[in-house]
Amino acid sequence: MPETTPGKPERHDDDARLLDGPSAPAMDLAADDADPAPGSATGSTTPQPEEQESPRRAARRDSRLESGESDRSETAGKTQGSPFLGWLREIGTVVVIAIVLSFLIKTFLFRAFFIPSESMVNTLDVDDRIFVNLLVPQPFALERGDIVVFKDAQGWLPPTQKTTPGPFKWFQDGLVFVGLLPDETNQHLVKRVIGLPGDRVSCCDSSARVSVNGTVLNESYINPAQVPMAKSFDVVVPAGKIWVMGDNRNNSADSREHQSVNGGFIDISDVEGKATVIAWPINRWQILDNHTEVFRNVPAPSPQNTASPTAPAGK
Repeated sequence: MPETTPGKPERHDDDARLLDGPSAPAMDLAADDADPAPGSATGSTTPQPEEQESPRRAARRDSRLESGESDRSETAGKTQGSPFLGWLREIGTVVVIAIVLSFLIKTFLFRAFFIPSESMVNTLDVDDRIFVNLLVPQPFALERGDIVVFKDAQGWLPPTQKTTPGPFKWFQDGLVFVGLLPDETNQHLVKRVIGLPGDRVSCCDSSARVSVNGTVLNESYINPAQVPMAKSFDVVVPAGKIWVMGDNRNNSADSREHQSVNGGFIDISDVEGKATVIAWPINRWQILDNHTEVFRNVPAPSPQNTASPTAPAGK
């Protein structure tokens, strides 16, 4: 059993593993720490001063220090070169997420449109940008007073002339794809829903006001700058269709003006959605109102009207 010199702690295998690796025997460390005394028969070691260390141990320590400094230098070099690449990765991730979210919102929730005419003044001005809720009319049903955007399937608008694509059309198409620009490939119109399926809509009383199911409407959203001209009509809205009119009555070619085509009605299946907010210009930011108070006293349509597929009603 080797002697243990007083004042010098006993070495364990853990100390050897930390210095030389897991396979080094504990007795190698003892050999490094002391030289056998001349003439010693028992193999006991001569105490070494605490501040001294053997040349071999000092060489190994210096080698480890140099190796550690080299590793730290390489790590520091890698760290100095990585922030820019990390920044690029973060920006790329944000852009991809933004595009995916914009596409999903445009496809399932909201879509952008712009207003090209004066038919909805003062509610909507020319060149207003609006967002349309695509969850109306499905799964949420239309209501009287809703402002809707619908495809021009009935040919209310004159054909548009095709323009030559510009050099940045690909960029514009990308913005349209993610919903940041309105889609101008199909013609659309924007009007207010006055009659739902089964409603009897007629005009006019002595003040040129419209009635729905016998109830006269006090339409607070009509452009106050002009008194609406009286134009007589009396219709029952067929199933699956709506009757629409513009808020700027004297400057709106709406259902009244197109009774020769599909009775002036719009198929609910052609409705893109309900206009919910003016997004641009900034000074016109607002949530669009469907003025439920105007239609609060309108009774439900009679069962006979609801079941009837006919268009104009008898006067």
